[in-house]
Amino acid sequence: MEQRVLGRTGRQVGVVGLGAWQLGADWGQMTEDEALATIQTAVDGGVTLIDTADVYGDGRSERIIGRFIKDHPGLFVATKMGRRMDQVPENYVLENFRAWNERSRRNLGMDTLDLVQLHCPPSSVFSSDAVYDALDTLVSEKKIAAYGVSVETCDEALTAIARPGVATVQIILNAFRLKPLEQVIPAARAAGVGIIARVPLASGLLSGKYDENTTFADNDHRTYNRHGEAFDVGETFSGVDFATGLEAVRRLAPLVPEGMTMAQFALRWVLDQEGVSIVIPGARNRAQAAGNTSAAALPPLDAATLDAVRDVYDELIRPQVHDRW
Repeated sequence: MEQRVLGRTGRQVGVVGLGAWQLGADWGQMTEDEALATIQTAVDGGVTLIDTADVYGDGRSERIIGRFIKDHPGLFVATKMGRRMDQVPENYVLENFRAWNERSRRNLGMDTLDLVQLHCPPSSVFSSDAVYDALDTLVSEKKIAAYGVSVETCDEALTAIARPGVATVQIILNAFRLKPLEQVIPAARAAGVGIIARVPLASGLLSGKYDENTTFADNDHRTYNRHGEAFDVGETFSGVDFATGLEAVRRLAPLVPEGMTMAQFALRWVLDQEGVSIVIPGARNRAQAAGNTSAAALPPLDAATLDAVRDVYDELIRPQVHDRW
């Protein structure tokens, strides 16, 4: 698999990683054996980075990954912290960082975490000198090797990129979310900050497998967070109305080159955006993991196809999401 440098971490990673939210919760039931088999398939396909968080299944995702990496040393694990307490700036202090960090290191079985990202905190946190001082302290103590941020908005990303210690920015980027291409990606490239593209399939919408009759389990965020009832609605279908997303997929489908699936097309689109370090699709089974990793070996999309994707975005998606995120 093609390798790219992950920003200021200085580490080389495969361009397709594995997002591990689904290993913990919020995507329907997944057994531990299924989770381990999915990770193994992803790694067999060239994945070298797994992205998780301390709140995914209240640590279940981290613990499953910890079990896997015990027998597979050398994988890069990026985790996140900050959403185990009320989302107020006052909770983003060194004392809490230490506690969250200790729990993640225990879950993962790691002395030093490769990358810890603030997990979509309140916007004011990104401007706090004390927050970055606390993160620098964890680096100096060798509790973490590097830190980054996971953001909801482009403004948050730009604020974080200006900080010299921020190694990476994780942001939603897909054919339904083009706004980061305007300022965030260029700013990150100029600063040497890595871009981790999350939600690349728009919660599965861009897999092309859903229609108006599709239903999801009650414990799946695609059921209970359609309107942002539990967390930012942008995390579910990238904030796009489900019916609008289905129509957009129908218009994108004729653009998919022969030999590609719709999901691979969506991943290839992300990888073709200059400045992206890695894309981290989730996978709930071995077939999905294998299909995702295969996207890295597919040829880049041509300019006409990229322009056509933007046309669909401008007509259908931009009016819904562009100003918000």
